[in-house]
Amino acid sequence: MSNVAPTIEASAETGSWFPVPDESDLPDGLRGLFAKARERLGFVPNVFRVYAFRPERLSAWFAHFRQLHEPTAHLSAADREMIAVVVSAANGCLYCLVAHGAALRAELDDPVLGERVSYDWRRAGLDSRRAAICAYAEKLTLRPREVTRDDLQTLLDAGLTLEEAWDVAEISAMYNLTNRMAMATNMLPNPEYSAEARRS
Repeated sequence: MSNVAPTIEASAETGSWFPVPDESDLPDGLRGLFAKARERLGFVPNVFRVYAFRPERLSAWFAHFRQLHEPTAHLSAADREMIAVVVSAANGCLYCLVAHGAALRAELDDPVLGERVSYDWRRAGLDSRRAAICAYAEKLTLRPREVTRDDLQTLLDAGLTLEEAWDVAEISAMYNLTNRMAMATNMLPNPEYSAEARRS
């Protein structure tokens, strides 16, 4: 057994400090996921390519991601992307802020509002329901020990069900994990995200 430590070199495309597997070496299910991403987006998100270092973890993470992004009556797809953006901005996560900023612009069909939420949700002109969601997501991210039952009540008062309030908490928690993994791997956002959902 060699005692020589591996040399860390960043991937030119993904930024990852961890090896990025060749797509042909991945299990069938993940190759299918990559193919669907190319068909829908025109590219494979770097989060898929970087997480493929641990293929079984990528599969589990993506299944969780899909569940959490299912819209409901009072927590739309745009609201769910908004949570991802607010958490990512609070954490300073470059990858997730760029990627979910693009998704938020698309879901809102409003590039100006999407950009404002990405930079400063408090000054974005959000209605009281969305402001309550953002405040909860940010507090759970930055000051989790201070979260109280009153914070949950703000979500219910804003019109969310208990199940949707749970989703706000779980989406916030999941993006805290995802942000930290993006930063731990040095993940870079795909250049394509920067041009998405903008009006010319």
